[in-house]
Amino acid sequence: MTAPGFETHDHGSCVADSLQQAEQYCAEQRLQLTPTRRRVLEILLEGHRSMGAYEILDRLRAEGLGSQPPVAYRALDFLTMHGFAHRIEGLNAFIACTHLSDSHSPAFLICRACNRVVEAEVDLMAGELGRAAADAGFVIERSVREAIGLCPACAQEARA
Repeated sequence: MTAPGFETHDHGSCVADSLQQAEQYCAEQRLQLTPTRRRVLEILLEGHRSMGAYEILDRLRAEGLGSQPPVAYRALDFLTMHGFAHRIEGLNAFIACTHLSDSHSPAFLICRACNRVVEAEVDLMAGELGRAAADAGFVIERSVREAIGLCPACAQEARA
C-alpha cells in the first residue's frame, strides 16, 4: 500500500477527495460539518501528521474560529466519532483518516525522527491478536495499533 506521508502523492487531490467524502457522508447521515469542524479536518489533512488539540486550537484562534479548548475538542470528538480522524494514543494527538471510504482497523506508523504518522490498514482477525480473541470468544470492536520507528527518508539518513 502506498501511504500518504511516506510516499509522494497528489496532495491537493488527496485533501479535496477527503473533504468531499466527509461532506457526502455528513449529508447522507444528516450531520452538520460546521465551518469549525471542516477547518479542523482541513488542518489535520494539510500535513499528514499528527497534531495535538492545543496546536489545532492555536490555528483556530489565529483564524478567528475560537479561542477556548472546548472548540477544538468538540470538533475533534465529532471527527473521531464519525471516522474522519483518529486519536494517536501514544502521542496524545490526532490525525486525519486517509481511508474514509473504507470500513477498517487502522494501525499507525510513527516516525520517531520527523514525527510523520502514516495510517496503514490491518486485518484485526489476522495475526495473534485475532486468533487470541477468537479462541476466547471475544469480539474485537476497536483496536489501536501504533508502531514507532523510522520512515524511509529518516532511515536512509540514519544509514548515511
